[in-house]
Amino acid sequence: MHLSRPPPLRSLRAFCVAARRRSFKSAADELFLTPSAVSHQMKELEGALGVRLFERKTRALDLTTAGHALLGELEPLLQALDRSLTQVARRAGRVTLRVLLPPFFASELFIPRLASFCAAHPDIDIQIDTRDPRPAIHPPTADVSILLSDEVPQGLRSARLLSLSLTAACAQEHAAAVARLGSDVFGQMPLIVHRARPFAWTHWAQEIGLVNPEPRNVIELDTMSAVVRAAERGVGVALVPSVLCDSWFRSGALVRIFSVELETRDTYFLVSRPRDADKPAVRALTHWTLAQFAARP
Repeated sequence: MHLSRPPPLRSLRAFCVAARRRSFKSAADELFLTPSAVSHQMKELEGALGVRLFERKTRALDLTTAGHALLGELEPLLQALDRSLTQVARRAGRVTLRVLLPPFFASELFIPRLASFCAAHPDIDIQIDTRDPRPAIHPPTADVSILLSDEVPQGLRSARLLSLSLTAACAQEHAAAVARLGSDVFGQMPLIVHRARPFAWTHWAQEIGLVNPEPRNVIELDTMSAVVRAAERGVGVALVPSVLCDSWFRSGALVRIFSVELETRDTYFLVSRPRDADKPAVRALTHWTLAQFAARP
């Protein structure tokens, strides 16, 4: 059965108040109406539904079976509606920034410091996307991106952040053996390779004047997070990003095993579209990111 004319929301709210209080007068006080107005709304509601909702006695008001059923069904719905309206009102005037980040940069540098941005800008919400291990372009779905590139991104407002350098590392448990073996360690322990940089170990060896390492075996992993975690778990030796792994070195989870670092051609760039760059929220995140991560002269 469909009602030809659904009852107005004000009558449904008034019913819930009157049903809880078992009094039209008390409901009128809460709703800032007269008792006769509440009584009239309840008669209209009963007429629209075709059932009696209240047992009206001389000095008492009680619910009928239908009234009890309606209260049980209706009150949770009105509460949910009120929550939704409150959320919409709370979000009115708020801004949501969509940010694309390389996953390891996000987990090791960006997110651990994000609380300071949120505290300074409580009216800005942030959606972070880390699905791409190494985002190469600034997508239309993002307001701000951090891209890892060997050249300045074209057609975008960009700022240089950190240059990427790699350092050889292993777990604390293997540090003493590495110190004893030196470069011979590569014949004793697996070499962990990041699939995106298959020749990094070769370039690193050339940097320090070694022949290309001939490891006992090679473990190839597809994300830097997996590379770092494997090294930390004692799987083998790995080339890991120096700055991004600073907390791992400070905690002792990883140990640098050679002093020479491999300077790559890659740099993290903060980018946004020219038409977005001067939006207040984008400008706020840009200034904060530069203060946190921009390379110092």
